[in-house]
Amino acid sequence: MQAPTTLLRWTRWLTLCAAALLLAGCSTLIPQTVVLRTDWPAGVPRQVEMTQVPFFPQDEYQCGPAALAMAMSYAGDRVLPQALVEEVWLPSRHGSLQLEMLAAPRRHGLVSYRLEPRYADLLREVAAGHPVIVLQDVGMLLPEWHYAVVNGFDYATGTIFLRSGLKMRQQMPFSYFERTWLAGKYWAMVVTRTDDIAATASEARWLDALLGVARGGDENAAVTAYRTALARWPDSLPAAVGLANHLHARGSLDEAAGVLRTALQEHPQSVILLNNLAQTLSDQGRNSEALALIQRAGDPQSPFARDVRSTRQLIEERLRSPGS
Repeated sequence: MQAPTTLLRWTRWLTLCAAALLLAGCSTLIPQTVVLRTDWPAGVPRQVEMTQVPFFPQDEYQCGPAALAMAMSYAGDRVLPQALVEEVWLPSRHGSLQLEMLAAPRRHGLVSYRLEPRYADLLREVAAGHPVIVLQDVGMLLPEWHYAVVNGFDYATGTIFLRSGLKMRQQMPFSYFERTWLAGKYWAMVVTRTDDIAATASEARWLDALLGVARGGDENAAVTAYRTALARWPDSLPAAVGLANHLHARGSLDEAAGVLRTALQEHPQSVILLNNLAQTLSDQGRNSEALALIQRAGDPQSPFARDVRSTRQLIEERLRSPGS
């Protein structure tokens, strides 16, 4: 009687080991989904679906333009996928590269921001009302890269909702979605208006994203974007400098000077603030004030020393001019 009992115990033990190994294997395949089961992101609701996100069926190989058009249209720029094809679609690759995907919205006066590779950040953005463009590998045997838009999720059923391909409402289990998303190293991005900021944005990475908006040449869009950033991070030196620069570029010199003066109260030794304020005052014809200010920025070791010398020379030349 002992042998069957012992055999049964060993069988049960081996079964438990096999189950444990299977679970361990699954946890390595979908590590972030496993974490979500026990550590749901604080403050994120359990169910969200943005039904107002537009849907554009994706033509063959042109999922990038369609995904961008959905996100950009939701952010307020009513653009069709066909209008974006030349901007992001590369015929030689039969697809769109991530760099082109990030660059296109910035040319339209919107902000594009790449998310950190975290499932929780994706969920936070969707909960904040930002559809998330994701890069997936949906191939069965060989890689097949595909852009889709996540517009919702449901914790109770473990479901992600996507605008994808020809499906307006594709439902995908959390775990399977992660497998397809992981292959692209969890690449994801959001598109926002310039008066909005991604929910998961850090100061440094958001300001880096705004450089793309600034290069787009729309000074009003850049002003709004930097003003919004400065409201979020009021002590940010780069945000203040960026805002003042674009106010100056569009001719709003009084506003630019005001921004720089406020920033100087927080950063009184900043050479770039002293230089830029002196330049702005000089451009307003207030050269005596400008000279007194630029004299405070005489640090020869500063990376802006050459700019300071140039600004001081300009101010002194203007002071020597008649009527200055």
